Amino acid sequence: MRKTFLVIGSLCLLGCHSKKPPLQSPPTTRVTLVAVGDLLMHQDVKRAAREGLEGFPGLWTDVQPLFDQADIVFGNLETVIAPTTGQPGRPFVFNAPGDLPFGLKASGFTVLSTANNHAFDQGSKGVLETLQRLNALGLTPVGSGCNRAQAEASWIVERKGVRIAFLAYTDLLNSNLNRDPEGPWVGCLDLESATAMVRSVRSQADFVVVSLHWGNEYEHQPRPRQREIASRLVGAGADLLLGHHPHVLQPFEWIESEGRRGAVIFSLGNFISNQDRIYNPDKMPVSAGDSRDGAALVATFRKGPDGTGLEAVRMEPVWTDNNWGQFVSGKAPRRDIRVVRAQADDGLLGLRRTRIEQTLSAQ
Repeated sequence: MRKTFLVIGSLCLLGCHSKKPPLQSPPTTRVTLVAVGDLLMHQDVKRAAREGLEGFPGLWTDVQPLFDQADIVFGNLETVIAPTTGQPGRPFVFNAPGDLPFGLKASGFTVLSTANNHAFDQGSKGVLETLQRLNALGLTPVGSGCNRAQAEASWIVERKGVRIAFLAYTDLLNSNLNRDPEGPWVGCLDLESATAMVRSVRSQADFVVVSLHWGNEYEHQPRPRQREIASRLVGAGADLLLGHHPHVLQPFEWIESEGRRGAVIFSLGNFISNQDRIYNPDKMPVSAGDSRDGAALVATFRKGPDGTGLEAVRMEPVWTDNNWGQFVSGKAPRRDIRVVRAQADDGLLGLRRTRIEQTLSAQ
């Protein structure tokens, strides 16, 4: 026992006179975000999910590998989910079934913008039911809330020790039922307050992402006002702006403002929808199918001793395949709508990929 004690004591003594090991810098951490555009719950989209073997996840199986590689998956949820308190959906007034949140969760969706022009499609009760259903599954809705403060608040998602704050605003509402600040509310875009909020959350997070439902439908270029908003928000501290609403793609750009650099995709286009269902590439111009084009934005955030920043952004072209023509002619047994990745060497998909890349880079 004594020998053991003496040996340990000697080691301790030696240790007291040895040099302290150098402090190691924390490792560099990377977090990947995948963002897609509008999830539109047209009647035929819901039918395709209902008749398919895999439900809603089956509508975007081809894109699933992108989601699987991401730490965070974002989408614009352009529908209410209120089967209990709402009415059945109809053209231009949306309502989704209760299994949609389960499908989104199973696919890996994390953050969903609920600030868009369809947010009040099923009234104030529809806003609340949508939030309840999403929250029950651990999904993060941003842009609407049980009250105004919650709707306009930032929501921080942490992955691998990296904190990313999300904000969401809409520039238009089909029905504006924002009445009582203590009641259900949808965050509307006011540049001054949005800028102040971005500056405020900048100190609470490593990165700031802002979702913006804005622009004019079916226009491929942003308006000057959108550019002003983008510049102001980047200058205030936003790292990435995710735009949607036009139902077609608009350009991706890097913006420098007030000594900062940020990225903006002015419109991600539709992710899943029944738009342009009659498109026939053999008889129609390429532009006739633009509402079936989309993009999955893949952003890499880096945090480490050598600096923290938005390291890279790339775009993955996607296309909504739609068998409406075959179905109505009796050549297809069931309705099939699904999102596929637009590969360069694949006939129609190669044509669409070229169209998507040209639109994203046009300034």
